[in-house]
Amino acid sequence: MTTLAPFDLGTEEPRLVAVVEALRAHTGVLDGATLGRILRRHAGSRGVFSKSDLIRGFRLLQHRYGWQDEQAFVRRLRMKPVRTLSGVAPVTVLTKPFPCPGRCIFCPSDVRMPKSYLSREPGAQRAAQHAFDPYAQTLGRLLALHHTGHPVDKVEMIILGGTWSFYPEPYQLWFVTRCFDAMNDFAEARAASDHGEAIGLGHGHLAYDEIDEEVEGVSATGVDYNQVITRFLTARQGGALVIEEEQGTWEVLEAAHARNEGAAARCVGLVVETRPDHLDLDEVVRIRRLGATKVQIGYQSLDDHVLEANHRGHDVAATRRAMTLLRQGGFKIHAHWMPNLYGSDLEADRVDFARLWDDEDFRPDELKIYPCSLIDTAELMRYHQDGRWQPYGTDDLAELLADCMEQVPPYCRVTRMIRDIPGDDIVTGNKVTNLRQVVDQRLTARGTRSRDIRAREIRGEAFDPDALRLEVVTYDTAIGREHFLQLVTGKEMLCGFLRLSLPREPVTIDEIANSAMIREVHVYGRLAALDTADGERGRRTQHRGLGRRLVAVAVDLASAAGFHDLAVIAAIGTRHYYRRLGFEDGLLYQHRAIGAGDHAVATGAEEQLCHDVLRDRQAMP
Repeated sequence: MTTLAPFDLGTEEPRLVAVVEALRAHTGVLDGATLGRILRRHAGSRGVFSKSDLIRGFRLLQHRYGWQDEQAFVRRLRMKPVRTLSGVAPVTVLTKPFPCPGRCIFCPSDVRMPKSYLSREPGAQRAAQHAFDPYAQTLGRLLALHHTGHPVDKVEMIILGGTWSFYPEPYQLWFVTRCFDAMNDFAEARAASDHGEAIGLGHGHLAYDEIDEEVEGVSATGVDYNQVITRFLTARQGGALVIEEEQGTWEVLEAAHARNEGAAARCVGLVVETRPDHLDLDEVVRIRRLGATKVQIGYQSLDDHVLEANHRGHDVAATRRAMTLLRQGGFKIHAHWMPNLYGSDLEADRVDFARLWDDEDFRPDELKIYPCSLIDTAELMRYHQDGRWQPYGTDDLAELLADCMEQVPPYCRVTRMIRDIPGDDIVTGNKVTNLRQVVDQRLTARGTRSRDIRAREIRGEAFDPDALRLEVVTYDTAIGREHFLQLVTGKEMLCGFLRLSLPREPVTIDEIANSAMIREVHVYGRLAALDTADGERGRRTQHRGLGRRLVAVAVDLASAAGFHDLAVIAAIGTRHYYRRLGFEDGLLYQHRAIGAGDHAVATGAEEQLCHDVLRDRQAMP
């Protein structure tokens, strides 16, 4: 049983009270130096308090000492505020190590981790600490965020590890259900933890650090990852890869979904990752039924020669098919792309990256760029040792990525530019941890900047909501036309956006065959709790009607384009929100009936913009 230790001040209470009173009395800017002086002034035998100690102590003692300003106190101490400045609290969990259908030569083979992950990556370490138990991972992360000052009302649940679609369905059902159980139990666990009690988090079934075999990337005849994992699992589980305790049902999952609609930690996005060759129509529908709203998918390359050279196991056509199916299902699409793969070069990578945007079959909503780095358990080790593959130099790589970032359209968010791999695990390849900052500096030196979403997020900046401007970016995809509706400030900072898909032909999922589709509504800025008011009105974007305003424009566009139904791929925790906007529950989606002449847009300027967009749409072939 993994347990979050109780918070027991004991003899330290007077010292903590003195620190809290000093911080509450301080009226100036609370920078690191000032906080450090206050903490050192009240240091004791156990050293200085951490920020999480102060926050937990404040919550434990606030009623006893009459402290009334918890939100303000926590906000001043919040650790790594960037974690929730995109408007959601991301919680990442990993599935257990399991055989992988791929044979990619660049992929590391850490047999104590799901395929492609390394035991010293921060997220992987947290997963291993809980033996890959989904409940313990989720609840532990929620409590950690809470104790470092972050609201967790709106959770983006990110399930990584291996190829999701290759895990057996009963395991998937159990895993997702237990994630929802943890979110549903969070309020009770939070209250107990705030009162200093120990919290039982559950435990995984197996301790994977007991695996004593290794996979050597330079060995052509040695044991491989799948053999090691299969032997370990079956030897300890009576010949089974998945035991009965790790098998769920649709009925239990749907009950957990229903409970989460009103939970203190609501799932506003559920993400899984898979391979293009493991997606068909049934799989897309099943992923949606699990509650997923976004799919991470590994393109890696859009060059068949490179895919074959790296033993990827599928071609570009498979990626095209997968993208079409995901778009028909309304999913947000988070692609992975890898420069510096074996068989490619700098110029070929530039051409390949351009395909992401020039070809309407691709054009992802989000993108992770993972320059290929060499890990000693990857088969690529042999290619490096005999001279067939070498990494790009830092300068060449930074120049390549600067060229790439100049091409990224404003409707895409580049979420990462490196894998979070410790430098000691990289045999050769990029070890620059602030690579995106280096690339941004190069763009600045060129007199340009990235236009991607992440570079334009409002975060905590002040803005005037009445001065926001609606802009629409329109582009074609394999199934129709996309309208990226964005609300921006005068300084071109992004406060919120909506992705609206208007298919050209009926899609293959019966429920939404003839529907326009809202694929995403996202309001940026500091995550605002559902049941509290933030005093910094000038800086808060959430809960100010921006999402409602964007949905109104989407209704107008869909109506004028001749659609009679507007569907939304709602997350479980956003169902109430869309019901308030006139949507009704369907089987897998929520729907709002619209008719010709429906008019929902509030402002004349936005109405005119809608007419301009639709006029341009009708003029196009």
